[in-house]
Amino acid sequence: MANGIDRRTFLKAASVSAAGMVATSSLPSLAEQGTGLIAVTTPLATLPYADVQLHDGPMKRQFEENHARYLHLDEDRMLKVFRQVAGLPAPGEDMGGWYDLTGFSLERNDFHGFIAGHSFGQYLSGLARSYAATGSEETRAKINRLVKGYGVTLDPKAKFFVNYRLPAYTYDKLSCGLIDAHEYAHDPMAMEIHERLTRAIASYLPEKALSRAEQRSRPHKDTAYTWDETYTLPENLFLAYQRSGKPLYLEMAKKFLEDDTYFNPLAEGNNVLPFEHAYSHVNAFSSAMQAYITLGSEKHLRAAKNGFEMLQKTQSFATGGWGPNESFGEPGTGQLGDSLGHTHASFETPCGAYGHFKITRYLLRVTREARYGDSMERVLYNTILGAWPIQADGTSFYYSDYANTGKKAWYRDKWPCCSGTFPQLAADYHISTYLRSHDGIYVNLFTPSSVRWTDGSTKLALAQVTKYPFDNKIEIQVSTSEPHECTIYVRIPAWASPNPVVMVNGKRVADAIEPGHFAALHNTWKDGDRIEIELPMPLRLEAVDVNHPNLVALVQGPVVLMAVGETQPTFDAQSLLRARPLNNAAGDWSATSADGAQVTMRPFMLIDKESYSTYLRIKS
Repeated sequence: MANGIDRRTFLKAASVSAAGMVATSSLPSLAEQGTGLIAVTTPLATLPYADVQLHDGPMKRQFEENHARYLHLDEDRMLKVFRQVAGLPAPGEDMGGWYDLTGFSLERNDFHGFIAGHSFGQYLSGLARSYAATGSEETRAKINRLVKGYGVTLDPKAKFFVNYRLPAYTYDKLSCGLIDAHEYAHDPMAMEIHERLTRAIASYLPEKALSRAEQRSRPHKDTAYTWDETYTLPENLFLAYQRSGKPLYLEMAKKFLEDDTYFNPLAEGNNVLPFEHAYSHVNAFSSAMQAYITLGSEKHLRAAKNGFEMLQKTQSFATGGWGPNESFGEPGTGQLGDSLGHTHASFETPCGAYGHFKITRYLLRVTREARYGDSMERVLYNTILGAWPIQADGTSFYYSDYANTGKKAWYRDKWPCCSGTFPQLAADYHISTYLRSHDGIYVNLFTPSSVRWTDGSTKLALAQVTKYPFDNKIEIQVSTSEPHECTIYVRIPAWASPNPVVMVNGKRVADAIEPGHFAALHNTWKDGDRIEIELPMPLRLEAVDVNHPNLVALVQGPVVLMAVGETQPTFDAQSLLRARPLNNAAGDWSATSADGAQVTMRPFMLIDKESYSTYLRIKS
């Protein structure tokens, strides 16, 4: 088996781990779907975090970096703002940046103290998911201390939120963190604290989900008070209901579904994305999906599917990123192409990728359509895997830059929102790579990794060996405790044309392999069986939008190749398509520009401080 793991050892470990870990995830697993608290049993389910192991590669590196960062973040600093408001001793240094209590001023454009304690819940969530993946007792103990420490600061009226700018925004994150601490770290206090917080927060929230336009129409102290995100609340409230069975959460979740101005028109096929805040409104799609799963609401499923389709067709760059300046633009106006000359804030990367992974995972679970995995991997390789790691002082990577000539940069303020979503997203690589079906397993992402599961009395495992996306070959090794009949579904990306190859034990499968679908490999699998996949990766050009046909990205497989240099180069289209790989450690290609110069093309995930152009000019 890959990485020196013996098959028998691996399968034995699988049974031990499965007995010791809670078999749940941030979405209901197969084990949860018989509780009566959900209306829809989805065809696919996520696996327990512990049942997927990431092997050496960029996804494992990001997960371990984030886990280590928050495992060693000082607890007094994390709890300080809550203790200060509660009038309790508050030792430790200030966190700094957005996290502190004071300093914010729109007039001075100073965002120090913008949303005090805003990301505490996300840090708690990231730690809980990391514990679920690793079983680290040090991590579990830290989670327990943080939950207890936060609970001590929570009074019956939650006075922390008096005159607070964005109460729904921060409550949503606290809600998620406490749910995850209960679900994954088995914290005995977390859901009791969650209920106390939820009952108290009600007096700080409006009577329904408010759009930002509705917030602006109501009296407010300053514009910052109109940026709250009540419309993202239902996802975690539905999850709290599923975990607890308490009607309080169900009724509150239904109350904050943004049906009137968002989900109803989306369900009817009306594109209401333009001019909305990008990340939070993509995040709201996950609330619609939980309304479908919990209530059986077909309307909300249509809203999420239609909204995501509009996102892809009218708002997305070739990288899979979206939302320049954190906003959606009007389709048909050339807004994406125009943004290349106007902003370096092209995609809110950790937050946007987190929301994107969530909605594609939900939609994949419901529809089993490979296109959602295609979309997930495009965002993975072209955005988040190129993000710099969060620094000890809270310095964070925030925006991907797709400007005519762009450059990676740190965000100006410490501990912004993206410092909260990054650890959650990196932990969720475990539940995004494989999914479980009643008849087998789905291989969604191609990355060095392994997965284990049990079907009846049979223990099974897969291990991927691959250098994808820098190589087009993937090998999947099968381990079983006994011969077992089931189906292994392998995603064949829509771009993998012509003639993708899938072989089992050295023999090409007889059924046609269709790009854009999962290849269903039904077999009586035996220990030592092997699946080999070879995906064609032709170069192609993708225009930024129909209004700018001569601004194109060079794409190979799922990866955008960006031109390294201080200026945006111009190419002849056919010459650009003749780019050739240099086979070096940087994953470089070389292309000849219109003036005869050799231009280095490099994936975003391997770019560091050099300037680059995501989009290239094509001679008319």
